[in-house]
Amino acid sequence: MDEALLRTLTPTVIGVLVRRGADFAAAEDAVQDGLVEALRVWPDAPPRDPRGWLVTVAWRKFLDAARADTSRRHREVRVEEEPPPGTGEMVDDTLQLYFLCAHPSLTPASAVALTLRAVGGLTTRQIAQAYLVPEATMAQRISRAKRTVSGVRFTQPGDVATVLRVLYLVFNEGYSGEVDLAAEAIRLTRQLAVRTHHEEVAGLLALMLLHHARRPARTGPDGTLVPLAEQDRGLWNTRLIAEGVDVLQAALARDRLGEFQAQAAIAALHADARTAAETDWVQIVEWYDELVRLTDSPVVRLNRAVAVGEADGARAGLAALAALDPALPRHTAVAAYLHERDGDPVTAARLYADAARSAPNLPERDHLTRQAARLNAQLRS
Repeated sequence: MDEALLRTLTPTVIGVLVRRGADFAAAEDAVQDGLVEALRVWPDAPPRDPRGWLVTVAWRKFLDAARADTSRRHREVRVEEEPPPGTGEMVDDTLQLYFLCAHPSLTPASAVALTLRAVGGLTTRQIAQAYLVPEATMAQRISRAKRTVSGVRFTQPGDVATVLRVLYLVFNEGYSGEVDLAAEAIRLTRQLAVRTHHEEVAGLLALMLLHHARRPARTGPDGTLVPLAEQDRGLWNTRLIAEGVDVLQAALARDRLGEFQAQAAIAALHADARTAAETDWVQIVEWYDELVRLTDSPVVRLNRAVAVGEADGARAGLAALAALDPALPRHTAVAAYLHERDGDPVTAARLYADAARSAPNLPERDHLTRQAARLNAQLRS
């Protein structure tokens, strides 16, 4: 098959879909799906009109994706903003789709990426940000995953660990990103908890509930981001906190610690503090040490540096931060915070401004810009 021909046709077909009413990103995704189909079909049955074939298939892929997106949004509308407590006895087909997309023929990383794109409704850019990789790299990963499962019958569900990872990333995007999927992720995790007594399922559910409980306090009336230390804790949802703590305690009692349980334990310690000053940072550092042991994640180490700065002083936090790659997302923002705590407002103001320029979303950018402006105003006065 002439792959050079496919590369030549790609921009032309994208243009056709855009003229038919698709936005550019959706057209690009649909053509990418069409290319995967071409790679599967053309070697045995080359079309007489490659351009026409690709336009037809890509347009069909676009319509399928649009219908799936509409269905997903309708499900989200049906989900109440405050997820109801309980075991979630009714199981719909969405959770089953998560399992099926986590196919055994895919690596866990590829299964997660494919599921987030196909079922979770996240864009390639959002998934790339979650995985700390360039968008082009993630697009290639998703394309390879689609080629791998092309023509495969989805009769073998993937494993629980992969589905948990997908639900976790969907919740994080819904909690802090551009698409409101947090309540839907909680609903599906409740259903998963009914189907399995896996302690990490309980850990993830507890983590989601504890984070979601703080949601009403995360933004001010004008939509500005409110840091955890400055949040009005009277706005936190005590019902969700109590449920999350109960779920976590039951999971920890099984004595098979996993990363979601450890993260939930940290969230529970924050929820337990009546004021920011009463936060047990020493115990939080100990839980981060457990998380480092379980995951060796650079993001966990970054969060640990903040906790060390609170528990042992800003200098200790900066020392922990120095061992990490400065290219890590939010590394500069953490450095700015710790330098401010260390009494160096000049460096902190510069770093806050630098961090604002690379912030992953508008609320964070505005918050960091205000922090830089505040320190600069203090320095001028």
